[in-house]
Amino acid sequence: MRRYNLEVLGISETHLTKVGQQRLASGELLFYSSHEEENAPHTQGVALTLSKQVQNALIGWESHGPRIIKALNNLRNNTA
Repeated sequence: MRRYNLEVLGISETHLTKVGQQRLASGELLFYSSHEEENAPHTQGVALTLSKQVQNALIGWESHGPRIIKALNNLRNNTA
């Protein structure tokens, strides 16, 4: 993400299972949403990766199944 100067990265077709979050070695935070059943197939799935800067503005996040993930933040457009 740093290489391309990205603060938020959306990922589709993650093929992960369940719902959760994980801190990466680089410091970014990964949120993922997929099938929640115990023996679910490793298909579909979405994820969001947030930079350290954006993590400070994060209020929460919601999983809406294997196709939708929602991040709630308090970012404002501060243009002069």
